[in-house]
Amino acid sequence: MENPRQLAFIALKSVHRDAYADVALERVLSQSDLNAVDRRLVTELVYGSVRRMRSLDALIDRLAKKKSHQQPPDLRTILHLGLYQLCYLTQIPPSAAVNTTVELAKTNGFAGLKGFVNGILRQFLRESGKRAEEAEGDIQAKIPSLLTTHYSLLTSQLPEDPVERLGILHSYPNWIIELWLEQLGLVETEQLCEWFNRAPAIDLRVNTLQASIEQVEMQLQTAGVSVTRLPHLPQALRLTGSIGAIQNLPGFSAGWWTVQDSSAQLVSHLLDPQSGEVVIDACAAPGGKTTHMAELMQDKGTIWAGDRKTSRLNKLKANAERLQLRSIKICPGDSRSLPQFTNIADRVLLDAPCSGLGTLHRHADARWRQTPASVQELANLQKELLAHTATWVKPGGILVYATCTLHPLENERAVEWFLSHHPQWQIDPPASDSPATPFSTTAGWLKVFPHQHQMDGFFMVRLKKG
Repeated sequence: MENPRQLAFIALKSVHRDAYADVALERVLSQSDLNAVDRRLVTELVYGSVRRMRSLDALIDRLAKKKSHQQPPDLRTILHLGLYQLCYLTQIPPSAAVNTTVELAKTNGFAGLKGFVNGILRQFLRESGKRAEEAEGDIQAKIPSLLTTHYSLLTSQLPEDPVERLGILHSYPNWIIELWLEQLGLVETEQLCEWFNRAPAIDLRVNTLQASIEQVEMQLQTAGVSVTRLPHLPQALRLTGSIGAIQNLPGFSAGWWTVQDSSAQLVSHLLDPQSGEVVIDACAAPGGKTTHMAELMQDKGTIWAGDRKTSRLNKLKANAERLQLRSIKICPGDSRSLPQFTNIADRVLLDAPCSGLGTLHRHADARWRQTPASVQELANLQKELLAHTATWVKPGGILVYATCTLHPLENERAVEWFLSHHPQWQIDPPASDSPATPFSTTAGWLKVFPHQHQMDGFFMVRLKKG
């Protein structure tokens, strides 16, 4: 039988050699025949260890003579897996977490250091007032203590500086903490940090051209899947609890619904495309917003879907076919060089490439990949895309600019720059009856904060050409 922890170790080795976490995880899972429970364990171990990397390194620094960065990379990964189980997976008995981690060390070339690994993990348990041999007791009784273990050990040596403290405690680079403190203050920054360390929810968008939300809701509940509706979003359902493979749920093959986070659904409602219009989705793949727009238009009119990567457009085509949508046309290419679209569109959506700081819970490694320099590069690209896609809009037409980041440089500052260089454009707030209106600010743009709204972080603004 395949060992879930060994598979997690293999995936994490790839991540630490610069593979994307989701790609590395999918690679090992696709080559395994694990049952659903073990697949969930591998997923949790990989994503959790990546998210909590700074906190886990701080624990190694606390417990070992050699600092985390001085450890052999693979040994450090093994220690991450062991400590993550002890800190966060309270359903796993401490003895099992210790023993399986020691076995990982033996199996992967560190037999001579198995005593070191065992010692680090048992020291962790001792310092937290827990012993590995207590694992056979009532697990529910251990949960409160284990949940605070990590924090009690870390907080004993945390710096007073709030940036360093929150960065270590919740596992983020300092620059992200500084960014959020400036926007939100201390209390809400900590709330946001905690929110992004949770497993993401799965939201569905019902394709009302094929089924009603009541039909989908009933079919899912009949199949034993718990769902809840989301306020302000007429097509949205949130899945709760264990669901298994998404493609096996009722209505998937029939095109009754697609997976799309609730905040992303707001974007198409803000654009508000109408039947018979010409609409362009500039950075469309994999097509969640493109297909939503087609549904809102009753699949009548023309939607041009563009993207630089043909492979991603192939996913869009497959999604459109499954949802039985016919109004979408594919246009490969860079949105900065498509002159055939000049002045032809009633509405344009620019869902721009961004740092993704509003979706850190979905992309475990994004917090470590992005830097202030990469954000600046993206901000420059976003300005270029805004300037070019604006030329596609007819006089009196609409452009919606959207990102899934919370960085003002990519959001507010980008819009301010655009308006200062294009005086014929102005912000056009959503209509009073729009699903997007509850999220509108006094400035006219929308900003979704996950810890406030319980959905992905997003920025969006509707602009009108004079």
